[in-house]
Amino acid sequence: MSETIFAKIARGEVPADILYEDADVVAFRDVSPQAPTHVLVIPRKPLATLNDALPEDAELLGKLLLAAAKVAAAEGIAESGYRTVINCNAGAGQTVFHLHVHLLGGRPLQWPPG
Repeated sequence: MSETIFAKIARGEVPADILYEDADVVAFRDVSPQAPTHVLVIPRKPLATLNDALPEDAELLGKLLLAAAKVAAAEGIAESGYRTVINCNAGAGQTVFHLHVHLLGGRPLQWPPG
């Protein structure tokens, strides 16, 4: 996997508005938000896409979603509702090839998005 801005954020080499972090996960505000609350939750382990996750990454994938729920609660959107999205590869809209969960909320969200 090539070096990404997210890998640098995970290592603390690039500043970000970090809302949550632990040994495995970092959550920070998106610099181009698509909703009033738009947070990216990333693993510290570099995985380019969800396709690159292995069975041994199952616990890490769960930690990403649990961290998203913690951030949603801290941001005050857990009860009103939020969306989590993982884009996998360019055709789905992935632009940074470091696995990340988008946490979106703070306004009514429609489906399909748009």
